[in-house]
Amino acid sequence: MASQAPVVQTKDLTIRFGGNVAVNAVNLTVEPFTLKAIIGPNGAGKTTLFNLLSGQYKPTSGSILFKGREIAGLGAADRTRLGVGRSFQLTNIFPSLSVLENVRLALQSKARVGMVFWRNYRSYSELEDRAYELLRQVLMDKRWAVEAKTLTHGEQRKLEIAILLALDPELLLLDEPTAGMSLEEVPAILELIQQIKAGRNRTIMLVEHKFDMIMTVSDSIAVLKEGRLICDDSPEAVACNSEVLEAYLGGGVKNG
Repeated sequence: MASQAPVVQTKDLTIRFGGNVAVNAVNLTVEPFTLKAIIGPNGAGKTTLFNLLSGQYKPTSGSILFKGREIAGLGAADRTRLGVGRSFQLTNIFPSLSVLENVRLALQSKARVGMVFWRNYRSYSELEDRAYELLRQVLMDKRWAVEAKTLTHGEQRKLEIAILLALDPELLLLDEPTAGMSLEEVPAILELIQQIKAGRNRTIMLVEHKFDMIMTVSDSIAVLKEGRLICDDSPEAVACNSEVLEAYLGGGVKNG
Protein backbone atom coordinates (compact mmCIF):
# COMPACT_ATOMS: atom_id res chain seq x y z
CA MET A 1 0.00 0.00 0.00
CA ALA A 2 1.30 3.46 -0.92
CA SER A 3 2.03 5.72 1.99
CA GLN A 4 -0.16 8.78 2.52
CA ALA A 5 1.11 12.20 1.59
CA PRO A 6 1.90 14.51 4.49
CA VAL A 7 -1.12 16.52 5.58
CA VAL A 8 1.00 19.67 5.66
CA GLN A 9 4.29 20.35 3.97
CA THR A 10 5.90 23.78 3.72
CA LYS A 11 8.87 24.53 1.49
CA ASP A 12 10.97 27.62 2.18
CA LEU A 13 7.84 29.32 3.56
CA THR A 14 8.58 33.01 4.10
CA ILE A 15 6.66 36.17 4.90
CA ARG A 16 8.06 39.68 5.23
CA PHE A 17 6.41 42.71 6.76
CA GLY A 18 8.47 45.61 5.46
CA GLY A 19 12.02 44.85 6.50
CA ASN A 20 11.00 42.26 9.10
CA VAL A 21 11.11 38.58 8.13
CA ALA A 22 8.45 37.07 10.43
CA VAL A 23 8.68 33.52 9.02
CA ASN A 24 11.98 32.69 7.37
CA ALA A 25 12.31 29.79 4.88
CA VAL A 26 10.49 27.27 7.08
CA ASN A 27 10.45 23.66 5.87
CA LEU A 28 7.94 21.68 7.89
CA THR A 29 6.25 18.29 7.44
CA VAL A 30 3.21 17.07 9.37
CA GLU A 31 2.21 13.44 8.93
CA PRO A 32 -1.44 12.25 8.96
CA PHE A 33 -3.15 11.72 12.34
CA THR A 34 -0.26 13.07 14.37
CA LEU A 35 -0.01 16.04 16.71
CA LYS A 36 2.78 18.50 16.03
CA ALA A 37 3.34 21.28 18.53
CA ILE A 38 4.84 24.61 17.50
CA ILE A 39 6.80 26.33 20.25
CA GLY A 40 9.21 29.21 20.61
CA PRO A 41 9.73 32.45 22.51
CA ASN A 42 7.46 35.45 22.06
CA GLY A 43 7.89 36.93 18.60
CA ALA A 44 9.25 33.68 17.15
CA GLY A 45 6.58 33.58 14.42
CA LYS A 46 4.27 30.86 15.73
CA THR A 47 0.92 32.62 15.21
CA THR A 48 2.19 34.11 11.95
CA LEU A 49 2.93 30.58 10.75
CA PHE A 50 -0.63 29.56 11.65
CA ASN A 51 -1.94 32.62 9.80
CA LEU A 52 -0.03 31.46 6.73
CA LEU A 53 -1.34 27.90 7.00
CA SER A 54 -4.96 28.95 7.50
CA GLY A 55 -5.00 31.67 4.84
CA GLN A 56 -5.16 34.83 6.92
CA TYR A 57 -1.81 35.79 5.37
CA LYS A 58 -0.33 34.96 1.98
CA PRO A 59 3.38 34.15 1.88
CA THR A 60 5.97 36.42 0.35
CA SER A 61 7.58 33.30 -1.08
CA GLY A 62 7.60 29.55 -0.63
CA SER A 63 5.03 26.80 -0.80
CA ILE A 64 2.26 25.31 1.37
CA LEU A 65 1.03 21.84 0.43
CA PHE A 66 -2.14 20.39 1.99
CA LYS A 67 -2.31 16.65 1.26
CA GLY A 68 -0.03 17.26 -1.71
CA ARG A 69 -2.02 20.18 -3.12
CA GLU A 70 -0.56 23.69 -3.32
CA ILE A 71 -2.78 26.05 -1.29
CA ALA A 72 -0.54 29.10 -0.81
CA GLY A 73 -2.69 31.12 -3.21
CA LEU A 74 -6.03 30.16 -1.65
CA GLY A 75 -7.94 32.31 0.85
CA ALA A 76 -9.10 31.24 4.29
CA ALA A 77 -12.64 30.25 3.18
CA ASP A 78 -11.33 27.98 0.42
CA ARG A 79 -8.91 26.32 2.83
CA THR A 80 -11.74 25.73 5.30
CA ARG A 81 -13.71 23.97 2.57
CA LEU A 82 -10.69 21.78 1.84
CA GLY A 83 -10.49 20.71 5.49
CA VAL A 84 -8.26 23.22 7.30
CA GLY A 85 -9.81 24.34 10.61
CA ARG A 86 -8.39 27.10 12.80
CA SER A 87 -9.03 28.24 16.36
CA PHE A 88 -7.72 31.55 17.63
CA GLN A 89 -6.18 32.82 20.86
CA LEU A 90 -9.41 34.75 21.52
CA THR A 91 -12.69 32.87 21.50
CA ASN A 92 -14.90 33.35 18.46
CA ILE A 93 -18.51 32.56 19.41
CA PHE A 94 -21.98 34.13 19.30
CA PRO A 95 -22.37 35.26 22.92
CA SER A 96 -26.17 35.77 22.94
CA LEU A 97 -26.99 32.38 21.41
CA SER A 98 -27.17 29.16 23.35
CA VAL A 99 -24.28 26.73 23.40
CA LEU A 100 -26.24 24.31 21.19
CA GLU A 101 -27.22 27.03 18.72
CA ASN A 102 -23.57 28.04 18.27
CA VAL A 103 -22.66 24.51 17.21
CA ARG A 104 -25.81 24.03 15.11
CA LEU A 105 -25.05 27.15 13.09
CA ALA A 106 -21.60 25.78 12.30
CA LEU A 107 -23.19 22.51 11.16
CA GLN A 108 -25.64 24.45 8.98
CA SER A 109 -22.73 26.31 7.42
CA LYS A 110 -20.90 23.05 6.70
CA ALA A 111 -24.04 21.47 5.23
CA ARG A 112 -24.89 24.72 3.41
CA VAL A 113 -28.34 24.70 4.98
CA GLY A 114 -29.63 28.26 5.19
CA MET A 115 -32.01 29.47 7.85
CA VAL A 116 -35.60 29.67 6.62
CA PHE A 117 -37.20 32.33 8.79
CA TRP A 118 -40.70 30.84 8.83
CA ARG A 119 -39.37 27.43 9.77
CA ASN A 120 -39.11 26.60 13.47
CA TYR A 121 -35.50 25.98 14.42
CA ARG A 122 -36.54 22.74 16.15
CA SER A 123 -37.25 21.26 12.73
CA TYR A 124 -33.49 21.06 12.23
CA SER A 125 -33.53 17.94 14.38
CA GLU A 126 -30.69 16.07 12.68
CA LEU A 127 -28.37 19.04 13.02
CA GLU A 128 -29.35 19.54 16.63
CA ASP A 129 -28.72 15.87 17.40
CA ARG A 130 -25.28 16.14 15.81
CA ALA A 131 -24.60 19.40 17.67
CA TYR A 132 -25.46 17.74 20.97
CA GLU A 133 -23.16 14.83 20.15
CA LEU A 134 -20.29 17.25 19.49
CA LEU A 135 -21.01 19.00 22.80
CA ARG A 136 -20.91 15.62 24.52
CA GLN A 137 -17.55 14.98 22.86
CA VAL A 138 -16.10 18.20 24.29
CA LEU A 139 -17.69 17.61 27.71
CA MET A 140 -20.19 20.46 27.31
CA ASP A 141 -23.48 18.57 26.85
CA LYS A 142 -24.72 19.53 30.33
CA ARG A 143 -24.44 23.21 29.33
CA TRP A 144 -26.23 22.96 25.98
CA ALA A 145 -29.09 25.36 26.83
CA VAL A 146 -27.22 28.27 28.44
CA GLU A 147 -26.20 31.44 26.64
CA ALA A 148 -22.59 31.29 25.49
CA LYS A 149 -21.78 34.57 27.23
CA THR A 150 -22.40 32.94 30.61
CA LEU A 151 -19.66 30.33 30.13
CA THR A 152 -16.31 30.44 31.85
CA HIS A 153 -13.31 31.12 29.65
CA GLY A 154 -12.38 27.43 29.68
CA GLU A 155 -15.91 26.44 28.70
CA GLN A 156 -15.86 28.95 25.86
CA ARG A 157 -12.66 27.39 24.53
CA LYS A 158 -14.30 23.95 24.61
CA LEU A 159 -17.32 25.38 22.79
CA GLU A 160 -15.02 26.90 20.18
CA ILE A 161 -13.42 23.49 19.59
CA ALA A 162 -16.90 21.95 19.20
CA ILE A 163 -17.71 24.64 16.60
CA LEU A 164 -14.46 23.82 14.85
CA LEU A 165 -15.23 20.09 14.87
CA ALA A 166 -18.67 20.85 13.40
CA LEU A 167 -16.88 22.06 10.28
CA ASP A 168 -15.30 18.57 10.07
CA PRO A 169 -11.72 19.65 9.33
CA GLU A 170 -9.00 17.12 8.59
CA LEU A 171 -6.40 19.53 10.01
CA LEU A 172 -6.97 21.29 13.33
CA LEU A 173 -4.85 24.38 13.98
CA LEU A 174 -5.20 25.12 17.70
CA ASP A 175 -3.64 28.45 18.66
CA GLU A 176 -2.98 28.53 22.42
CA PRO A 177 -6.18 26.68 23.42
CA THR A 178 -5.42 27.18 27.13
CA ALA A 179 -4.64 30.93 26.88
CA GLY A 180 -6.20 32.88 29.73
CA MET A 181 -7.39 29.79 31.59
CA SER A 182 -7.09 29.11 35.28
CA LEU A 183 -4.95 26.16 36.32
CA GLU A 184 -8.15 24.28 37.20
CA GLU A 185 -9.49 24.61 33.64
CA VAL A 186 -6.40 23.39 31.79
CA PRO A 187 -6.75 19.61 32.45
CA ALA A 188 -10.16 19.50 30.74
CA ILE A 189 -8.71 21.02 27.55
CA LEU A 190 -5.76 18.64 27.71
CA GLU A 191 -8.15 15.69 28.03
CA LEU A 192 -10.19 16.97 25.09
CA ILE A 193 -7.13 17.31 22.84
CA GLN A 194 -6.01 13.81 23.81
CA GLN A 195 -9.47 12.44 22.95
CA ILE A 196 -9.42 14.10 19.53
CA LYS A 197 -5.95 12.72 18.88
CA ALA A 198 -6.99 9.22 20.01
CA GLY A 199 -9.76 9.24 17.40
CA ARG A 200 -7.05 8.88 14.70
CA ASN A 201 -9.14 10.75 12.13
CA ARG A 202 -7.69 14.26 12.43
CA THR A 203 -4.25 15.83 12.30
CA ILE A 204 -3.50 18.49 14.91
CA MET A 205 -1.06 21.38 14.99
CA LEU A 206 -0.85 23.13 18.33
CA VAL A 207 0.70 26.39 19.49
CA GLU A 208 1.03 26.32 23.26
CA HIS A 209 3.31 27.79 25.94
CA LYS A 210 2.71 25.15 28.63
CA PHE A 211 5.73 22.90 28.17
CA ASP A 212 4.46 20.04 30.34
CA MET A 213 1.28 19.91 28.26
CA ILE A 214 3.29 19.94 25.02
CA MET A 215 5.42 17.04 26.22
CA THR A 216 2.32 15.05 27.16
CA VAL A 217 0.31 15.34 23.93
CA SER A 218 2.83 15.81 21.10
CA ASP A 219 4.19 13.29 18.63
CA SER A 220 6.73 15.86 17.47
CA ILE A 221 7.68 19.44 18.32
CA ALA A 222 8.84 22.17 15.95
CA VAL A 223 10.73 25.06 17.49
CA LEU A 224 10.84 28.53 15.96
CA LYS A 225 13.31 31.28 16.81
CA GLU A 226 13.11 34.68 15.13
CA GLY A 227 11.05 33.14 12.33
CA ARG A 228 13.46 30.29 11.64
CA LEU A 229 12.87 26.60 12.33
CA ILE A 230 15.72 25.57 14.62
CA CYS A 231 14.52 22.09 15.59
CA ASP A 232 11.81 19.59 14.61
CA ASP A 233 12.01 16.34 16.53
CA SER A 234 10.45 14.10 19.15
CA PRO A 235 9.49 15.66 22.50
CA GLU A 236 12.35 13.83 24.21
CA ALA A 237 14.92 15.06 21.70
CA VAL A 238 13.62 18.63 21.81
CA ALA A 239 13.78 18.68 25.62
CA CYS A 240 17.49 17.79 25.42
CA ASN A 241 18.41 20.10 22.52
CA SER A 242 20.87 22.74 23.74
CA GLU A 243 19.83 25.35 21.14
CA VAL A 244 16.18 24.93 22.10
CA LEU A 245 16.96 25.16 25.80
CA GLU A 246 18.92 28.35 25.24
CA ALA A 247 16.42 29.99 22.89
CA TYR A 248 13.15 28.96 24.45
CA LEU A 249 13.65 27.78 27.98
CA GLY A 250 16.52 29.93 29.17
CA GLY A 251 18.67 26.90 29.85
CA GLY A 252 16.14 24.62 31.53
CA VAL A 253 12.67 23.19 31.15
CA LYS A 254 9.97 25.23 32.82
CA ASN A 255 6.23 25.88 32.59
CA GLY A 256 4.49 28.91 31.18
